[in-house]
Amino acid sequence: MPDKRKHRGPHPDDRTLFAPDQWARLRGAVRDYSTLLTWGYAPAGALKLVGDHFRLVRRQRLAVMRAACGEPQRQGRQARRIEPRELAGREVVIDGYNLLITVEAHLAGGVVLRGRDGCLRDLAGMHGSYRRVEETAPALRRIGEVLVDLRPASVHWLLDRPVSNSGRLKGIIEALAAEHGWPWRVALSECTDHDLAICEGPIVTSDSAVLDRCGPWCNLAACIVERCPRSEPIIDLSDEATATPAVRPDTAS
Repeated sequence: MPDKRKHRGPHPDDRTLFAPDQWARLRGAVRDYSTLLTWGYAPAGALKLVGDHFRLVRRQRLAVMRAACGEPQRQGRQARRIEPRELAGREVVIDGYNLLITVEAHLAGGVVLRGRDGCLRDLAGMHGSYRRVEETAPALRRIGEVLVDLRPASVHWLLDRPVSNSGRLKGIIEALAAEHGWPWRVALSECTDHDLAICEGPIVTSDSAVLDRCGPWCNLAACIVERCPRSEPIIDLSDEATATPAVRPDTAS
């Protein structure tokens, strides 16, 4: 069935699944799952253990998985993170779909989470194909406006070649950059994760697999989102102060 979505907005069940009365439970699940990852548990088994204990449905488990990380991973990511102001005068490489879809989801009122590492992550999925939505152009303009203020020397966007319509999105980004005189380049990559991980200069991503392998990185999505508030709040799953105690494997139900 063709993708006919016009917005990067919420799933029909999200208003219930991610209502404020669910946040404490989600925080507790993120804390427990992160603890098990720190202890060396396999991710799939740990997520099932925690998800069953907190009685989470599939979409909530996806949110927990995206928000959590083991303590060594969190510390490693924090150690290599640079502030947005440190992008000035440098060549910046952007994980294109990763950044764009998060900003699109934010503008459309979709679920956006703040994880333990401080990164913002959405629950939108492409399933191998990217479809332009009504938030695409506004999201690109928001990104451009923030980058103008940060004054990088150049911006290099990477888009995944295997994703359908990457060529079309490349053209959209290039046209917008030419219209505004932004120093942007766009390239299609066979393996964006690998190319980002080996970059010497700062990259922009919230992809966990990349963050654990890359050099300096910037949490640009959070900087952008903070400048475009919306009615739906960011769901902060990084605050462990109100979370329930960690579940030991021998006591989980």
